[in-house]
Formats: sequence, structure tokens, C-alpha cells
Amino acid sequence: MSVMLKAIQALACWRRPCATASGFSAASVPVTRSPPRCFTASAQFPAPSVRTRRCLRAIRVYATRSESNSESSTPPVSVQSPGIVKKIKFCQWCGGPTKHEIPDGEERMRAICTLCGKIAYQNPKMVVGCVIEHDNKVLLCKRNIEPSYGLWTLPAGYMEIGESAAEGAIRETWEESGADVEVLSPFAQLDIPLIGQTYIMFLAKMRKPHFSPGPESSDCRLFALDDIPFDSLSFSSILVTLKLYIEDVKVGRPRFHYGTINKIPGSSPSDIHAYTLDHHLQS
Repeated sequence: MSVMLKAIQALACWRRPCATASGFSAASVPVTRSPPRCFTASAQFPAPSVRTRRCLRAIRVYATRSESNSESSTPPVSVQSPGIVKKIKFCQWCGGPTKHEIPDGEERMRAICTLCGKIAYQNPKMVVGCVIEHDNKVLLCKRNIEPSYGLWTLPAGYMEIGESAAEGAIRETWEESGADVEVLSPFAQLDIPLIGQTYIMFLAKMRKPHFSPGPESSDCRLFALDDIPFDSLSFSSILVTLKLYIEDVKVGRPRFHYGTINKIPGSSPSDIHAYTLDHHLQS
């Protein structure tokens, strides 16, 4: 009964955000080269406060405990994915030493500054990129940087603050391949919990049939589907994306894919074939 009361009390401190819809707007992304045109598609929701996030975490903890107690007397265990978390030794705000413990109302170990008390949260990175279709071929770039130097990849990279996923994908494509592209539709979201990354890949087409390698690429080429160098690809995410794209080409229509890439424990990070895929197709 006390567990239920705590959950209700936690719920009382949460306010439901009101959604406001916004349409498409033209924007440009500042890059070293002349920026390509792009669009922004966003649905704006108020960011939850620290208090709200802690209340929601408390609700999950109480619900887990209540469920566990109703089924058995075994103490509850927080289920966490075995992601790779860096051990933070110093505070990023004041430089003080940190201690590692689970804050009140949370379930995970955090780095807490022993001087200012601030908590350092580590969150997944968002990677965005494009599958560029042209004359029944796909544009690939040969990486000129580590990791995976000299291997082939789709143009993709980390999102920057202040840009949408589509804008980031267009910018990364421009920086790595010199191609000015138009995003056609979202193609895939691929989560990789082990390394804390989420890929959002878009289908795109070139506005003009021109491309050339940027500083991070040593070569750019259009590959027919039968000629894609699957033995020389850079990452599991790129391998999965291209396989899903070829499947859609065979079906005759593009579809949206959501999946989780689970790296096989003990495998080498460079072994891009050592994974399992939990795949959910959205037609």
C-alpha cells in the first residue's frame, strides 16, 4: 500500500506537456563549403524538467518493486543494457573529483561531483546520414579517418546542436561527399545500445549529379547494388542499412525500418558481421 502511495505522490509532481505542431520551414546549414538547401520538420514539446525526470524514474522504480513483490519474494533488480560507460573522474563544471554512486530516486551509477554536487549524465549519441539513390546506384565514401580508415561507408555523422536530423544528414553528406542532396523520406532508425548510438538514415537524391570527396573521405563512388563492397564496409550499422535498402529494392517500394543492433559479446569491435538484429518493419 505504501508503495502505491509513493507512486501516486510521484505522479502528482508530473505535468503533462502540451504538444504544438509546426510544419516544414526552409533553412540552411553553415558549413565550410557553400551550404546545401535543406528542410526542418519538427514537433515541439516542452523539455521535461529535472524534477519531472526524477519523478518519472521514481514511478518506474516503484512499479518494478510492486510487480516483483506481487510475484515473488526475490529482491527487485534493475534491468540495464550492458552499454559501455566512460568513468568520469573529474567534474566538467568545476573540475572537482567525482564519486560514483546511485543518486536518490535513480537506478544507475552516476558520476557525482564531491565539491559542487552536480551529476554528470552520459547519454546516447545521434548519428544521421543518407542513402543516396542515383541511376539505380548508391553513393559510398571511403573513410579517410579512423576508426575504419580506408573502408566504405554511407555519408553520415553526429548531429550538431541546433539542427534537425534531416539537416544534419544533409550537412554530413555535403561535408563527406560534396553532394547537394534532397531528403526524400526517413528510411531507418537503428539503435546500438552497447556503444550508446542511434542511427537515423534518410533516403535522398542528388540535386545535381556531382560529388567529390571531402576532408574525411579519400574517395566517393556510385556502386551498383551487386557491386557494393560488403567485405570492406566500415560499421555494422552501414551493413544493416544497405541490406535493408536492397531488400526494399527487391520488394519494389521503400519502407521504414526500426531495429536494434546487438553486438555479439566478446567479438572484436572491427568485426561488423558479429551482430544480431531485432528488426521491426513499418510499412
